[in-house]
Amino acid sequence: MDAREMKIKAAAAALEHVEDGMKLGIGTGSTAEEFVRLLAEKVANGFRVEGVPTSERTARLCLELGITLRSLDELPELDLTIDGADELDAHLTLVKGGGGALLREKIVACASKRMIVIADETKQVEMLGKFPLPIEINPFGQVATRIAVERAASRLGLSGTLAIRQSGSEDYYTDGGHLILDASFGRIPDAQALSAELAAIPGVVEHGLFINIASLAIIAGPAGARTLKAI
Repeated sequence: MDAREMKIKAAAAALEHVEDGMKLGIGTGSTAEEFVRLLAEKVANGFRVEGVPTSERTARLCLELGITLRSLDELPELDLTIDGADELDAHLTLVKGGGGALLREKIVACASKRMIVIADETKQVEMLGKFPLPIEINPFGQVATRIAVERAASRLGLSGTLAIRQSGSEDYYTDGGHLILDASFGRIPDAQALSAELAAIPGVVEHGLFINIASLAIIAGPAGARTLKAI
């Protein structure tokens, strides 16, 4: 089973949790897109959902496939969000933002009664940090913000390369007009402490640590999909 097949397995298992008439947060990324395609097949056969997309990219795919969309202002309270992750641990603490949509993803997830994470088994880790942590920052004062992030990391014994994400030869900008600072810390033994440090920096708009947000994870591997709850 290749990586895409595993993503489809996870997406199909997550779709079983979606009920007719739900107000649904719809994530961003390659695994979330497989979920969108499967959801669209059910919608074409009369299944009813109203979706709130977490990115312009997801919105375009949903509209192309005929899924009804609303803004979060129109549907400020959602039943369920289905989204992927770049990493997750046994506590269902996540690293997200590889697709550049972490701010909207976190807003939508926190507006939902439940969040289900879908991923292939390569995303499950014993300790977060192998995947660079995306930190969304304001373009204004980006150098000062970067220094503040370095100092915050140092206080926690973390070090590593911090790099502004690029799109070709240009800086990458999120849908909200922000930059992404990718922090390659290597290992993050205390995600809660890092979250608090980053949240205290004025230039940090949001970070990709999702703590106590996901209620369930569906992990797909060659043997099929399995469900994880936080420990």
